[in-house]
Amino acid sequence: MNFYKKSLLFFLLISQSKVFSQSQQKLPDLYNIVWQEQSKNSSESMPLGGGDTGCNVWVENGEVILYVQRSGSLSENGEFLKMGRFRVNLNPNPFDGENSFRQELKLVDGFIEIESKKKVDPNSLNVKIKLWVDVYRPIVHIDVESNQKINATVEYESWRTEDKELTFGKERFGAFGLEGYPGKVIRTKDIFEQTNDGILFYHRNPDKKPVPEVYVKLQGLEAYADEIKDDLKNRTFGGLLFGKGFIANGTRVGKYKNTPFKSWGLKSETAKRKHKISIATHIAQAETVSEWKAKLLNTVESSKADHQKSFENSVLWWNDFWNRSYIVIQPGNANPKDSIWQIGRNYQLFRYQLGGNAFGEYPTKFNGGNLTFDSGLVDEEKAHGPDWRQWGGSVFTAQNQRLLYWPMLKSGDFDAILPQFELYLKGLLGATARVKEHFGHDGAVYCEYTSVPGIAFGDGWGWQNDQNYRIRGEEIPFGDPRANGAKAYNDLVEKGVMANGSIAYHWESQIEHAYMILEYHRFTGADITRYMPFIEKALIFFDEHYRARQKMRNAKELDENGKLVIFPSTSCESYRGAKNPVDVLSGLNACLTNMLTLSEKLLPSKRKEYYREYLNRIPNYAFEEVNGLRTIKPAESWIEESNQELPQFYPLFPFNQFKIGDTEIESFKNSYDLAPAFRKGTIMSWHQDGIQFARMGMTDAAADYNSKKLKNSERRYPTFWGPGHDWVPDHNWGGSGMIGLQEMLMQCFGNEILLFPAWPKTWDVNFKLHAPKNTIVEGIFKDGKIEDLKVFPESRLGDVRIVNHK
Repeated sequence: MNFYKKSLLFFLLISQSKVFSQSQQKLPDLYNIVWQEQSKNSSESMPLGGGDTGCNVWVENGEVILYVQRSGSLSENGEFLKMGRFRVNLNPNPFDGENSFRQELKLVDGFIEIESKKKVDPNSLNVKIKLWVDVYRPIVHIDVESNQKINATVEYESWRTEDKELTFGKERFGAFGLEGYPGKVIRTKDIFEQTNDGILFYHRNPDKKPVPEVYVKLQGLEAYADEIKDDLKNRTFGGLLFGKGFIANGTRVGKYKNTPFKSWGLKSETAKRKHKISIATHIAQAETVSEWKAKLLNTVESSKADHQKSFENSVLWWNDFWNRSYIVIQPGNANPKDSIWQIGRNYQLFRYQLGGNAFGEYPTKFNGGNLTFDSGLVDEEKAHGPDWRQWGGSVFTAQNQRLLYWPMLKSGDFDAILPQFELYLKGLLGATARVKEHFGHDGAVYCEYTSVPGIAFGDGWGWQNDQNYRIRGEEIPFGDPRANGAKAYNDLVEKGVMANGSIAYHWESQIEHAYMILEYHRFTGADITRYMPFIEKALIFFDEHYRARQKMRNAKELDENGKLVIFPSTSCESYRGAKNPVDVLSGLNACLTNMLTLSEKLLPSKRKEYYREYLNRIPNYAFEEVNGLRTIKPAESWIEESNQELPQFYPLFPFNQFKIGDTEIESFKNSYDLAPAFRKGTIMSWHQDGIQFARMGMTDAAADYNSKKLKNSERRYPTFWGPGHDWVPDHNWGGSGMIGLQEMLMQCFGNEILLFPAWPKTWDVNFKLHAPKNTIVEGIFKDGKIEDLKVFPESRLGDVRIVNHK
């Protein structure tokens, strides 16, 4: 049955009406976040970002406060630390409660404006504060402008003034890579100096540190130590707080949300109508502190000459960001209480959070990005200070991270997607060394909790202590007599395989990220020569590894049908001891098929022959009849079940093996209907039912799920979701919601572009999305009809199909 028809509604207008210009003019009114009251604490903060810097901004008790965090501020333990907290006071205080108050995120221009006016006398004190981040330089600016001369003070506050031991247990969770480590974990103190230039602050990782050194030793990889990238060695991060006309204002001590701090202050020498305060930052693996300071001061000096121009350039970058792509739902009905309008607004707000780390040295972390706040305000039992987060540190959980980066293809954020690719490229030498040493064959294997060194993180591998012992899969708690004298997890499992049962054989993610890069190439045509070594090594591993394992068992590398036997494996984290898991099979099929389409420059013909043969060795997916209904299985077989995932849907997303109209779509629907209740319907965090509903063409189910996924959070800022499974703000919550909305609107298979495959007729929408082959699709859908549709280049018009609505 043909579910498509070529639309007769396609047309290209001769007039040059701009769809985005219509939407952009409304965006400030539609989607800006405006608060008329001050915040109670940091949990009611507003995000501000640019380049690779994120800030939480709020006004509390008449003081403007902000946290500043940058991608790459990683301690010797791999903790992801903030630069610090900054507090601005004005005298006279315009936020004393007698004045009107307004705090607004100006979304299209990418900055925050805070304003106060006298309620009764407009000629009295009127103050505007503009907070913005230089997109091209790591500097946060606070510009104060008043109709009267006022004084200003600013303080830098730090809670890292002494060395601190991270105690065993939940406190260590903030340095997740060292959770369970049997030795002491010490976070060294920061350094602070009152200088002629301002207040200097920085953290420098000491020479003696645990990461990745203890990983290398634990895994027997000392011979490869020089090849394994150490991204924490000599890492120094911090900055300078300064302002023209500001002088030292002493120090003080205090406490914020039960966390003691010390502050260093600056004050304006004289009262003025304009004050400019700046926080310049620098991160580097510098050989000396002097070298680091010199680079920081260069950044400071470069900012002083062209302040206004820097602001204008940053605004232009954000304007261009919003011009790339958008989904504006119910544009003619701006009702913030309407759940359908909300999801269009929140799609934009969350994309702003991702755009704030477009140039990051590291990817945006799924569990809060650069925007976490005091942990006790998320969970009182986890009050470990402003830096702490669940699953913290320098490890990046791939199954979560991917959901932040898949939506960047259709939103056209091709610069912002690169930090995720770079993470895998940096780890290639370590991931290759691990295979060579432990398995004795070619290829690379990445831990699900991957990091720059590319080897397994400590608690995944298994520490040599009692806390992590287990007998026949049963976790044995610390102090249990059965654990006395226990050795490492790895004495109980195959050499080279991690002992953590959740991720021991969970290697699908390297396939998925190889496929993401191949799709990035298909969307943009960009040269991916840089990433080809990662792609090839990631794929070769499965061929080499499972041929070798099958030969150990049966003296033959392949089964009786000439196919690989992918065992032992796992289907996501849910189906363990799996044989031929469907997520791995569909990923290999997707990658290998794409590999065969690459240019001779990227992949020579001789290499393609290998991948063509490899593709022929991939087993078929496993289907079965259940209650007379055909279903797809998560694997051919498995030993035990865990977690809540539905990996049998990976052939739909992310791996594009079936599309609406294929006969097998019915099998996926049956599989969903018959799945256990605990595996489906959950809205929070990484759950992706809404994506799969869209891929199955289930319009009502997709609309219902995704409208719940992208509805306002329970916090003041609408897209600070969580904690869910993870933390606040939960970025993989937002990322999966973005993907779900995109897939309802547009799906791409080969050359084909399907529009409105799961889009309700009652949802008016203006949109602009990116498709493969440098294609842009813009449209207006109103009252159930397409009012305007443009495809660039026009030659792609014939590849577009409108899916019938039912």
